[in-house]
Amino acid sequence: MQELREHVTALAADIGERNVWRYRELRRSVDYLEAVFLGAGYSPARQTYDVSRLPVSNIEVTLRGAAKPDEIILLGAHYDTVGGSPGANDNGTGVAALLELARRFSGRAQPRTIRFVAFVNEEPPFFQTPQMGSVVYATAAKERGDRIVGMLSLETMGYFSDESGSQQYPVEEMAALFPAVGNFIGFVSNQESRELLVDAARAFRERATLPVQAAAMPAGLPGAGWSDHWSFWQAGYPALMVTDTAPWRYPWYHTADDTPDKIDFAKLVEVVDGLEHVVGSLAG
Repeated sequence: MQELREHVTALAADIGERNVWRYRELRRSVDYLEAVFLGAGYSPARQTYDVSRLPVSNIEVTLRGAAKPDEIILLGAHYDTVGGSPGANDNGTGVAALLELARRFSGRAQPRTIRFVAFVNEEPPFFQTPQMGSVVYATAAKERGDRIVGMLSLETMGYFSDESGSQQYPVEEMAALFPAVGNFIGFVSNQESRELLVDAARAFRERATLPVQAAAMPAGLPGAGWSDHWSFWQAGYPALMVTDTAPWRYPWYHTADDTPDKIDFAKLVEVVDGLEHVVGSLAG
């Protein structure tokens, strides 16, 4: 729990809003990510491209597979924030989980390769444009012929509530199928990624005590593609999002009040513990 808290605090409180309009803070985030990856025994690589004449970077580290190194499990989380928000939950929690999972797997070679990638420019106005960090990454991976057999986007994962009515949904039909209490973590895929979704949810339930709700959704459903997994869908890769459902639950989504004191770190630990088993299962 302490490591997760330190990462969220460093990003959301010490650095704060981080995007191309707060470019110094965006660069400080890169320095922080690289330092943590280096401390965990990795050699970070930057994928750098220009946005409005400013260089921005995705940060990647790789744990090469022992038996099937050409088959890749990729975990990703965006480290930028929307304007005006310090981004503790969106997406400090996803980045903290990414860093912690990278630390836990360091030196533990799996049959398949595992990549951990921190993406830039997920937030508007770059979202679902050619300047979105994960679009740049997934496009290049497809052109290289990378065999990404599963991508997990870690997105806004730290808010939970036991209050009735705390969970909302983009369409009424979903409310009849899923809980009205926001005390679960969600796994969301498109129909083409259903097999990955089933395998990931099964592995999560084997280890975690936190409830998980898994759904293969139409890609155009509001919220279903609202993170970096969308970019991998466009490239034809199986991908899913791990999320607390963000605007459908989190009252401080995309606001100045998205601060570390809102995060349930005990629950975030449960999510990371479950994801450790998911990644080991998918890569093993």
